[in-house]
Amino acid sequence: MNRREFIVFVGVGVAWPFAADAQKPAVPRVGYVWTGNRGTDVSNGGLRQGLADMGYVVGRNLVLEERYANGNPERLPALIAELLDLKVDVLLTPGTPITLAAQRATTTVPIVSVTGDPVRTGLVASLARPGGNITGLSLLSGDYAVKWLELLKEVVPNLRRVAMLWNPDNSGTANQTNQMLKVAPNLGLDLIALSARPAEIESSLAVLRTAGFDGLVMSDDTLIESFVPQLIALTAERRLPAIYAWSDSVQQGGLMSYSADFFKLWQRAARYVDLIIKGARPADLPVEQAIGVTLKVNLKTAKALGLTIPPALLARADEVIE
Repeated sequence: MNRREFIVFVGVGVAWPFAADAQKPAVPRVGYVWTGNRGTDVSNGGLRQGLADMGYVVGRNLVLEERYANGNPERLPALIAELLDLKVDVLLTPGTPITLAAQRATTTVPIVSVTGDPVRTGLVASLARPGGNITGLSLLSGDYAVKWLELLKEVVPNLRRVAMLWNPDNSGTANQTNQMLKVAPNLGLDLIALSARPAEIESSLAVLRTAGFDGLVMSDDTLIESFVPQLIALTAERRLPAIYAWSDSVQQGGLMSYSADFFKLWQRAARYVDLIIKGARPADLPVEQAIGVTLKVNLKTAKALGLTIPPALLARADEVIE
């Protein structure tokens, strides 16, 4: 090999890896932000499972950037800004308050959300034609919120005074609250709404510990989900029958739940992430309406509360934990 041939060979050998690197597709970067603490959100587990189902391995062919507000919703704008600064390809937002904060932060970065009623809250123009940078799944939980009261009344026939925990800052749960307040008198119930705002949650929990309630309803606000273990302990201590808006609450010891399966919803939401990564526009992806609402009952908790679950209700339950 002469000197000229050696120089050409080395030049090709050095240049080739750089050319190959330049041709490699960029690894998609996905942002996820949550109101509560890391590990308290069932949504994240469903998302990761859904991404795996679509062939994505976090840390290998997809980067998942996670941010947690640790129960302080005032941090959400800054956390969302961090994710946008990282140039995420898709932003994932569980719940109406987080999605509204993301909507205010960007009109260009695609957002995939799971919310109660995205049309009513102004997140999308319509389910069929979202029209902007937001798509995902809709719970329409305001349509079944009254079932929480009806089911609790069925289990506790002498139910009279009921507490309802909700977040007044969540416009997505306002419809739930209005529907329940409207139907409560027809069921012979006195419904008292207690605030789950961060500055007010402790005083609301104190009221739950001291006031004479016959039952408790939890709306499906993301802030409240962070307090589920604490609420389950409180209701056990106070022997207070409660119904939850998250199906995994029953596995944790809650009495009953009537809700969509958030794990499965976010598992399905991963399909939107995949489509957007491959070039689809959120405006062209119809919002999917969640139609599967499941009833779960924990008989062990019922026994501890001295309750007998009616056979007719057990027959309708999708899952019974004994």
